[in-house]
Amino acid sequence: MAAAPGESVARLHCRAQIGLTAPEVGVEVHLGSGLPTFSIVGLAATAVKESKERVRAALVNSGFDFPAGRITVNLAPADLPKDGGRFDLAIAVGILLASGQVRVPAAAAVPLDSTEFYGELGLGGELRSVPGMLLAARCAQTAGRAVIVPLASAAETRLLPSAQVAAAASLHAVCEHLRGRHALLAVEAIEPAAANGAPTPPDGLDSIIGQALGKRALVVAAAGGHSVLFVGPPGCGKTLLAQRLISLLPPLTAAEALEVATIASVAGGGTAQMLPASGPRRPFRAPHHTASASAIVGGGPKARPGDITLAHLGVLFLDELPEFDRRVLEALREPLESGVVSIARAQCHAEYPARFQLIAAMNPCDCGHLGDSLRACRCTPAQIARYRGRLSGPLLDRIDLRVALQSVPEHEIAARESGRNPAAERDAGEASRAGLRQRIRLARDRQLARTGKLNAQLAARELTESGNEFGMTSAALKVLAAARTALALSLRAQHRSLRVARTIADLAGEDQISAAHAAEAIQLRRAFSA
Repeated sequence: MAAAPGESVARLHCRAQIGLTAPEVGVEVHLGSGLPTFSIVGLAATAVKESKERVRAALVNSGFDFPAGRITVNLAPADLPKDGGRFDLAIAVGILLASGQVRVPAAAAVPLDSTEFYGELGLGGELRSVPGMLLAARCAQTAGRAVIVPLASAAETRLLPSAQVAAAASLHAVCEHLRGRHALLAVEAIEPAAANGAPTPPDGLDSIIGQALGKRALVVAAAGGHSVLFVGPPGCGKTLLAQRLISLLPPLTAAEALEVATIASVAGGGTAQMLPASGPRRPFRAPHHTASASAIVGGGPKARPGDITLAHLGVLFLDELPEFDRRVLEALREPLESGVVSIARAQCHAEYPARFQLIAAMNPCDCGHLGDSLRACRCTPAQIARYRGRLSGPLLDRIDLRVALQSVPEHEIAARESGRNPAAERDAGEASRAGLRQRIRLARDRQLARTGKLNAQLAARELTESGNEFGMTSAALKVLAAARTALALSLRAQHRSLRVARTIADLAGEDQISAAHAAEAIQLRRAFSA
């Protein structure tokens, strides 16, 4: 709130950003006598301290006077780290209020005490977006406050229809709003921007020639939220299959869409990913194999989210899996189990959600042609063992489906080129694309109704305590017992095979896991072994 007449102190509200939290920050501006100085205190990072020059230029170029004397800006609490240009607008407005150049009417529609200010200032007074606007608006909504954000942030904050969010293009527009002369438009009243041209993921399985087993694995993975590893020679369709998984998943719910959009906003990804024409879509991340652990898992001095968090509720695709750094792959083990990742740094600690579906692809050997029906492998047994040894057993144990693919036979390619579409070519005997999505949705609904989770998310304790809920027939128990002995399956591998078998039964609409369901689950897991 503004200071009383004769005083030279103004107080406004803003928020910092630490991980996926937005703690409140009080912006206090004091104008005193003395030599002209401009100080910012309160554990401000370099980017915050540099706002002094941005604010000075923005005030002058917006038609205001920069006050002479001693200006002190305190960002409270003093022990909370502050970073970025998000405080620029609050500091500038605070200076104008403290100097009396802007006066807020007593009968203002929204008092200053109930408003939060965000935005980086350009030298001409224009407002620029900063990361985390959606998160800040959500926290402000919980606190019962209105929010003023840059016009460029209108798209993402529009995802909060019940929040009081107004957008401004410049410092001058904000001041006119505070004076009661020209009210800012609420973000829901701003015309949405035209389609941003964000890439649309490939759709459907019909365009992929052959690979019936790979398509079946994708359907099972989509239905139960399972991770997948495709192993096959170059050019057999591993990447094409991986890209199709996202098209089989059901749309995000409203709560999930808000969660995904908030993560993208915090990461500074803008609105291209979160707001296509059809609404927020499930994320699909495909980092290059040279990516560092900080880029994929998260980290850095500010504990930023990595690709596994940006893929939350979506798909993380790792092509050429053995080429990734060993430390990067091993860092995926805990998030694959828990669905969260904790990042600890000297100055901050952040916990991010990481409930992603992992889909990976690799060649069977260095030359890529081990077991290929078209070309002979040139690798020695030692080379093959060394290549596969780049993947640890504990990591492979956490991948539910491991599917070996072969090069597409020439007769299937010729059949597609001639325009023929044999029944075996249409999604491995599955129904149409719309029918596939319907079956996947129904299977997921069965799981959520039964346990409140997808099968891939069930903990080992929930599997062993579920009793008859999993409906294992005696024949299915014998199949799993035989596989445990013959394949020397670990306890984790047994549990994951059980989860996959339950998903196959759910796809078939059956309450009990039959021997056929258990056998298919084992087959989809043993097609490749390290």
